[in-house]
Amino acid sequence: MVMVLAAGPALAQTPEVPQAPPQAPAHASTPGKKPVAAKPKPKTPAPKTPVPKKPVPKTPVIAPKHGSTTKKPVHPATPVKELPAKGGKASTTAEVAKTPPASIKPASPARPVLPPDVGTVTGLHIPRYVSLKTDDVNMRAGPAPRFPILWTYKRLGLPVKIEREFDTWRLVEDMDGVKGWLHQATLSGRRGFVITGDTPRELRASASEDADAVAILKPNVVGRLRGCAAGAAWCEVEVAGYRGWLRRDWFWGTDPGEAVQP
Repeated sequence: MVMVLAAGPALAQTPEVPQAPPQAPAHASTPGKKPVAAKPKPKTPAPKTPVPKKPVPKTPVIAPKHGSTTKKPVHPATPVKELPAKGGKASTTAEVAKTPPASIKPASPARPVLPPDVGTVTGLHIPRYVSLKTDDVNMRAGPAPRFPILWTYKRLGLPVKIEREFDTWRLVEDMDGVKGWLHQATLSGRRGFVITGDTPRELRASASEDADAVAILKPNVVGRLRGCAAGAAWCEVEVAGYRGWLRRDWFWGTDPGEAVQP
C-alpha cells in the first residue's frame, strides 16, 4: 500500500520590525563639549497681602455759606443827614427850629427821660449785640420804609450792634463800621459771631492753644456765640454742628471782657 503525503501550507514568517537606534541619556555628554548644568528655576515669591492703612482723620474746613461777602449795596451810599423832626420822627430834610412864644410852654415828653445807656423803647442796655434773623435783611437810611435801602445782608446769624431805638426800628452798626436802620422784626436776641481778619482760625476742643482742633473756620464764617466768662480770653461757640472754643480777639460780636450768658 502506497501512502501519499501532501505538502502542508508553508509556515508564515513574522516580519521583522525595525528597532529605533538607542537614544543617548539626557545626561550623556557630547564629544568635545562640556555638559551644561541645568539652571534651577527661580522661585516666585508668594504675593503679599497689602495691609490697609488706617485713615488719618482730617480737620474739617468750614467756609462762609454765601461766599466772603456778608452784604451787598443796593443803592449808592448817599449821605443822609438825620435830624429830629416834630413828633420825634427822623427826617432827611433840614428844618429851621422856631422859638416858641414865651406864653406857650413846651409839651412834656411822652416817655420819661432815661439814661443814655438804656433803650428808649425796650429799656434794654444800649449798645448791645443782636443777630440777623434771616438771610435777606435790608438796611435803610432812616427808620421807615420810605427811606432808601443802602445794603442788603445775606447772612443769617450775622451779629450787629444796636446803638439806638426808635419805634420799631433800630440803628445798628456792623463789623465793618457801616451804620443804618433795621426793622426789629429782622433781629434776634440770640448772640452770634463772625470770624475777622484774613487768616483761618482753629476751633479748639477746650480753651487752650494746645487743645485739639475741632474745625478750621475761614474768614467771615458766622456762628452762634454760646457763652463767655467775664474777662476771659476764650469763648464757647458753635458753627455748622461743631462746638468748641475760640479766642475772643479772633471774631467780632462781643465787647472786650464782656460776660455772655449761655
